[in-house]
Amino acid sequence: MIPDPSPDLLARAAQVRRCAMALGQLDDGKRRQAVLAMAEALEQGSEAILAANQADLEAAAAEELAPALVARLKLDGPKLAGAIAGVRQVAELADPVGRRQLHTELDEGLVLERLTVPLGVLGVIFEARPDAVMQIASLAIRSGNGALLKGGREASRSCEAIHAALRRGLAASAVQPDALELLTSREESLGLLKLDGLVDLIIPRGSNALVRFIQDNTRIPVLGHADGICHLFVDRAVDLDLALKVALDSKTQYPAACNAIETLLVHAETAADFLPRAVLAFGAAGVELRGDAAAMALGVSHAASDDDWSTEYSDLILSVKVVPDLEAALDHIARYGSRHTDAICTRDAAMADRFLAAVNSAGVYLNCSTRFADGFRYGFGAEVGISTQTMPPRGPVGLEGLVTYRYRLRGEGHIAADYAGGVRHFSHRPLPL
Repeated sequence: MIPDPSPDLLARAAQVRRCAMALGQLDDGKRRQAVLAMAEALEQGSEAILAANQADLEAAAAEELAPALVARLKLDGPKLAGAIAGVRQVAELADPVGRRQLHTELDEGLVLERLTVPLGVLGVIFEARPDAVMQIASLAIRSGNGALLKGGREASRSCEAIHAALRRGLAASAVQPDALELLTSREESLGLLKLDGLVDLIIPRGSNALVRFIQDNTRIPVLGHADGICHLFVDRAVDLDLALKVALDSKTQYPAACNAIETLLVHAETAADFLPRAVLAFGAAGVELRGDAAAMALGVSHAASDDDWSTEYSDLILSVKVVPDLEAALDHIARYGSRHTDAICTRDAAMADRFLAAVNSAGVYLNCSTRFADGFRYGFGAEVGISTQTMPPRGPVGLEGLVTYRYRLRGEGHIAADYAGGVRHFSHRPLPL
């Protein structure tokens, strides 16, 4: 049973909401300056942040945490510098607030607008990934939202150091530092799930079990994905060198990421040429291959079980299946995929178009690595998470996923009775945006 939030958590959440309401009224320049101030404070606090992360990594080693979790936890100098660059990129993005999406004259003197507005308060729960604190915080402030942030126990020192730097940055801006609050206990993260009325959106970033638990135990809307089972299909008409390069990057560039492939599908007519080369290349990269009977006949050493096709390894393990044609590949992806990101390598334009149209995933790629499914790489500056739901927002979610809209209607004493009685009539004349 999920416990009720403590009085302290309720008070802190209410304070974040008050700060968020004030933040949402600030103009673009002040919100932009606040994000730049956060980036500056992170840079100045880099030494303390890296030291805190090293302490987290040492504790993780002592506890023998899973390698995939440790990989997400690690925050070295280049990774921190990249995250800070992402914060600065967020500052330079176009303002998502106050955009007029609709402008209609309903009748003379009666004008309707639809304008984008902040969501309010975000609740973010994540495992490891201390860089997520920087990403979420920058996107939240830029879009006029407050945030309650809860990192995993394994990243507690890193999160505290990053949060302290972010608040120092906000203190030098027009945004109140209390717009960002860090939760530190399991009781608080559970209490967060019952803060409907104070929190407008929950964003989980972590394991399948974490996301599903949150989805099952809150009435607050949840943005996220539970699985990252991504596929690459190597077609019969293919550049073998290109396909091998894309396959290796999709698996090995960062295997702990949710956009790394977990299954390699190979067309039967190219398998004899492609798989022996792939076996050597993946073996050199330290990847364990698990294949069906046809793949094993071509050099894959481990047999794949039925469970392998639906497993997100987040590690240097890859399932391999030989399929008779494109339709079989599409059927496999439809059955086992998580609607995250799937790719095809082919020189056949018709096959490419068929794949891109038929795969119902947030990202569908041709002749490139699935690792491009990322907010920073898409030019969003950073991302709050990746959504695999069919309804928008979908895929890597940046600023556009953190605003909603509001209708504003301005009149001059207009009343509905005049229109119901035929005294007046609607014109519904479009006006310039």
